[in-house]
Amino acid sequence: MVTTPPATGEEQDLIARLRDGDERAFMVLVDAYGPLMLRVALGHVRSRAIAEEVVQEAWVGVLAGIDRFEGRASLKTWVLRILINRAKTRGEREARCVPFSSLGEDEAEPAVDPARFLPEDHSHWPGHWAVPPQSWAPIPEEQLFSRETLAFVESAIRDLPRRQQEVILLRDVEGWEGPEVSTALGISEGNQRVLLHRARSKVRAVLEEHLQYVPA
Repeated sequence: MVTTPPATGEEQDLIARLRDGDERAFMVLVDAYGPLMLRVALGHVRSRAIAEEVVQEAWVGVLAGIDRFEGRASLKTWVLRILINRAKTRGEREARCVPFSSLGEDEAEPAVDPARFLPEDHSHWPGHWAVPPQSWAPIPEEQLFSRETLAFVESAIRDLPRRQQEVILLRDVEGWEGPEVSTALGISEGNQRVLLHRARSKVRAVLEEHLQYVPA
């Protein structure tokens, strides 16, 4: 069973202000979570315009439901859960079918390309790395954190299957804890860890390929 921390004291204060109709409190919430909500919505629908509509619908849901919010989970988890429900509904309405790549992720899908391992019948090191992960220690820091490299990372995340994209976005970009992500996405903690591992492996593979060709 996934457990998440309840709303913090700061969030409780924000909730009270929202219930009192404080517009400034609402804008604080929009500034804090609006960009993330849009990024998540874009993974469910076909255009930015529709994603923006989904976000607006979610905010309406937040304001309509704030009086019933009990604070058992954090406010951000509750807000994102509303957004994801709205986005799923809109995406299904658009297509009436969901691409296979955006479903529960094939459990048999390898996190790392099998070609990077030695065969099981290898005489000395069966199943060990044939092409081990690249060490980034020798790479200059300014190259690792260059605008071009960060753009490659962002592109690699956008190309991930939807569930993997959501998990790595919340865990590694937004810094959420695992239980919060599991609750917001409605998945088990174990599934969340598997999706995160696969997402990180794919992003790392893209980054390794990019760094091999970036001039020193």
